[in-house]
Amino acid sequence: MALKEQKMSPLVLKVTRAEPVMVCPAQPTPRGLKMLSDIDDQEGLRFQMPGIMFYRGHPSMDGVDTVKVVKDALAKALVLYYPFAGRLVEGTNRKLVVDCTGEGVPFIEAEANASLEDFGDEIHPPFSLEDLLYDIPGTSEMIGTPLLILQVTRLKCGGFIVAVRHNHTIADGAGIMQLMNVMGEMGRGFTSPTTLPVWERERLFARDPPRVTFNHREYDDQHDNVNNYIGLVQQCFMFGSVQLTALRSHVPSHIQKYSTFDLLSATLWRCRTKSLGLKPDDEVRLLFSVNARNKFDPPLAKGYYGNACAFPTVCAKVGDICDNQIGFVMELIRKTKEEINEEYMRSVMDFMVTKDRPHYIMYRTYDVSDLRHLGFADVDFGWGKPVYGGPASNGPVPDASFFISYNNKEGERVIMVTISLPPKEMEVFTKELEGLLQV
Repeated sequence: MALKEQKMSPLVLKVTRAEPVMVCPAQPTPRGLKMLSDIDDQEGLRFQMPGIMFYRGHPSMDGVDTVKVVKDALAKALVLYYPFAGRLVEGTNRKLVVDCTGEGVPFIEAEANASLEDFGDEIHPPFSLEDLLYDIPGTSEMIGTPLLILQVTRLKCGGFIVAVRHNHTIADGAGIMQLMNVMGEMGRGFTSPTTLPVWERERLFARDPPRVTFNHREYDDQHDNVNNYIGLVQQCFMFGSVQLTALRSHVPSHIQKYSTFDLLSATLWRCRTKSLGLKPDDEVRLLFSVNARNKFDPPLAKGYYGNACAFPTVCAKVGDICDNQIGFVMELIRKTKEEINEEYMRSVMDFMVTKDRPHYIMYRTYDVSDLRHLGFADVDFGWGKPVYGGPASNGPVPDASFFISYNNKEGERVIMVTISLPPKEMEVFTKELEGLLQV
């Protein structure tokens, strides 16, 4: 069975951009300071996260101005999500606070000399982000800069692209997609959203006094170690029903209950570890996010849009990962996932305030993000759901993979996974993966 992979050859675009304009809430909004939670402001989330959605034109929308619809929808959504129109300030002990100033969100209108078909039969990263999401000078810092930036790019075919960048400290993936889906509803004429936003960051404050009750290996001291990769390449691998069935054939019969995430993560981590040529006694890690909204009692409200994820880490020796079968690795992942409960999350919050809000460890760590259920594929401004919706990158993302779900050109629901490795390691990785698919 041939492994379906997509080589990376981003389209060269010519994009004409208007100057950014500031979009403010459509109505007056509250002013004042709102503290982020002790999950929100950890060092590992202090970055700008880009996402992108591609849309086809629709005959029923001929003559409707795409840019105006999205821009007006943003202004209406900001009435409810008004903290996004503010700016971050930093208090004592590096505590981040949103100053709800109502300053607004930069919005860029653009046109490209391309049609949707020019992006290929199957749209996938990398993208020309410098064209599709303008990096406005001075906006990349954490403090005092916009918390959200949007660009809408019209295409020659009547389709369009919506690119967004948000400050990860104010919202996780589920949170930003909640806002985007509300924008979609406003664009379609809703007077109020299906899901109302909930702040309630105080529910995720550290205890007083703090007490760390778990051994948080995900925040181990990195000792200034870095992963020295040279000449990374990025490829997308597609997993449909045929490929997933082949991988499941390697799961031992005694493992009855497991998720597609468990299966794919174990497979990719094992293949990747084999490709790196490390010593058997070297330690490697798999880091992944777990949505903990339902781990609390009571669960966080449906409209909660702050960061509510744990980042558990599986630690193992290279020899144990490479010399054992997929089932062994899956069991390690499942055992780690089962540790995540409310007490674990409380322990993380307490760890943050006692350890100066550290960054999760990246040395010899494979970071997997499952984005299939965040809502990228559902954002509809009136032209239908996007052809592609997911994270955006200009090129290889070291040590990280994204799981993205979408319909391929045959109409099958598939999982796209991005992999970044040096060329020789990529060859080994691909060979290992192909071996598992030959059943």
